[in-house]
Amino acid sequence: MKVTIKDIATICGVSAGTVDRALNNRTGISEKTKKKILQVAKEMNYQPDYTARSLVMGKTMTIGVILFDLYNRSFAQLLNAIEVKARELGYFVNITLSDKKPESEIDCINYLKGKVDGVILFSVNKGEQFESYLSKFDIPIITIFNYVSEKWEYIGIRERQAMKDAIDYIVGKGYQKFIYISPPLAYIGKSNIYTQEERLNGFYEGLEKSGIQSEPLIIKNIEYIEELENITFSKNEKVAVVCSTDLYALKVMHYLKKQGVNIPEQVGVMGFDDIDILEYVTPRLTTVKYPIEEIGRRAIESIVNKIEHGDFVSTPLLDYEIIKGESI
Repeated sequence: MKVTIKDIATICGVSAGTVDRALNNRTGISEKTKKKILQVAKEMNYQPDYTARSLVMGKTMTIGVILFDLYNRSFAQLLNAIEVKARELGYFVNITLSDKKPESEIDCINYLKGKVDGVILFSVNKGEQFESYLSKFDIPIITIFNYVSEKWEYIGIRERQAMKDAIDYIVGKGYQKFIYISPPLAYIGKSNIYTQEERLNGFYEGLEKSGIQSEPLIIKNIEYIEELENITFSKNEKVAVVCSTDLYALKVMHYLKKQGVNIPEQVGVMGFDDIDILEYVTPRLTTVKYPIEEIGRRAIESIVNKIEHGDFVSTPLLDYEIIKGESI
């Protein structure tokens, strides 16, 4: 027979409401009582009835998440942090992927309507028409990474300043010529690539601030390795290849190693994200540490607070850090 909250309450000598507070980590209960209830629930193999809970609360107890894809390791880290924090707060996660296509993103939003209590959105859409479309939904929406507008709650970092600081660090190491790699820039004007545009702007501003006179090479082609094949790297001048994500930087490093190019003495490489697999890469990639997991946790905390208490948790732009590896 299925164990109920009332069964646990009878054994513990408390009310069903007290058991509910303990099981859902709510306030208004002593630590001693909470510990006892959780122990009894574990011993009785209690399994919550989420359907009944949803009906009683008038909620689905589910948060929708819309991402590009899961090819980028940082997205997997983000999603894991979101799922863990959501479960901690009593919610499930419904994941959809837009494949970076504006029309697919609309399909994802339409699919989630009625199935979730709120949406965390890494948007590829922007503009007045898109915002008008979002306004029709009566559930809270939080945007992450790609900014939509001030009308929508946003969690991210100061992308532009982070890249400016990265360039300042690179110039300080004696690099005077620069190559910038960011294939998403091919979509400027076609979709929302806010983070990539901000990083590019930070790159230019960093060069200007540092007094670099030579014109940088900007590579927007998805076949960026093929473009590098047309470049002869001299042993007499230091070139820095700055990549808008770690994934691009790792492929660049792999190519340079195959060509026998010395990293970092001949060509320096800079990434952006600090994905977890970098600890296994030699030389250690110099990069900007993006608080990817913290963004996921903050997004869940804020949207759940909006759902349950009516207000988002105010979240200022999060901190970043230059990871000083051996590739610069």
